[in-house]
Amino acid sequence: MALDHPLQIGAVCVRPGLLLAPMEDVSEHPFRLVCRQLGADMVYTEFVNAEGLLREDPDGPRRSSHKLDFTAAERPLGIQIYGASELSMEEATRIASEREPDLIDINCGCWVSNVALRGAGAGLLRDLPQMRQVVRRVRAATHLPVTVKTRLGWDAASIQIVEVAKMLQDEGVQALAVHCRTRAQGHKGDVDYSWIPRIKAAVEIPVILNGDIISPQSARAAFDSTGCDAVMIGRAAIRHPWLFREIRHHLETGELLDEPTPLERAELCLHHLQLSIEHSGERYGLISMRRHYAGYFRGVRGAAQLRGELCQFRELAPLEARLRQLATRPDTSEAAVAVTAIS
Repeated sequence: MALDHPLQIGAVCVRPGLLLAPMEDVSEHPFRLVCRQLGADMVYTEFVNAEGLLREDPDGPRRSSHKLDFTAAERPLGIQIYGASELSMEEATRIASEREPDLIDINCGCWVSNVALRGAGAGLLRDLPQMRQVVRRVRAATHLPVTVKTRLGWDAASIQIVEVAKMLQDEGVQALAVHCRTRAQGHKGDVDYSWIPRIKAAVEIPVILNGDIISPQSARAAFDSTGCDAVMIGRAAIRHPWLFREIRHHLETGELLDEPTPLERAELCLHHLQLSIEHSGERYGLISMRRHYAGYFRGVRGAAQLRGELCQFRELAPLEARLRQLATRPDTSEAAVAVTAIS
């Protein structure tokens, strides 16, 4: 059971092991802070392109290196990097390690074509000798714990995750996160948790389960049925960031918390907005928030119309005023309660 033993990775020791997955354009500093405040035990940066980091013009926009920024309030935190070249990954690891995160994570699971078909991310599952070389170079380039996030395999006919786990352990990887789908599935089709006990039986390093943890009940079932050391939550956290708090409460008490009220939803959205502006400035902060409105007001009557309205704001002051109105007048028609569970 998750509460019986902590997740231990180097100096990181957390319990029960509720992790926010690295997600491009989502797991930025503001959202990481929100999830930590709601009970996430550990968070990860967006995945950082090793080549992009090395080629970045010091006098130009620094999008890749900007992803390495974090604050003490986000710890424990892992920086995730990806790339097909072991030499680029080695140098990117040195740069990332200078920021002193709690660990370096290697992305061997991204399934999108412009990553995987170039030999990075899940593309490394088609070239295990190259995966070994990447891991070996990364390990040699840092004093920090190195972990890996991957998938079951490239497709259903080429699942070698047990062999991959053994190889990674032999190379000194200190934990393995497994999205329980193949690269061919993307985010579609059923997850297959049956591989997690097989991996656990083959290696001694912590094994983190990822994929379709969408409710407190699904998290408990994953811990109980697989013996995983932690669960990693991605898209469900976007839809419902309170999920971390709800899972923790359910694991500790066996009870289910009530859904957040419209008032709580508006207040947290306003808090996230303020963090986003502080981090990215008004223009980009407003843009980056647009992907979160659907989650904050999911299940609330008039949510689609409200989301459309909030996305139209181009200046901070009127948007703040609208959210404050929702937070102080939860009985308005747009914020009337009709909350449904995450599906």
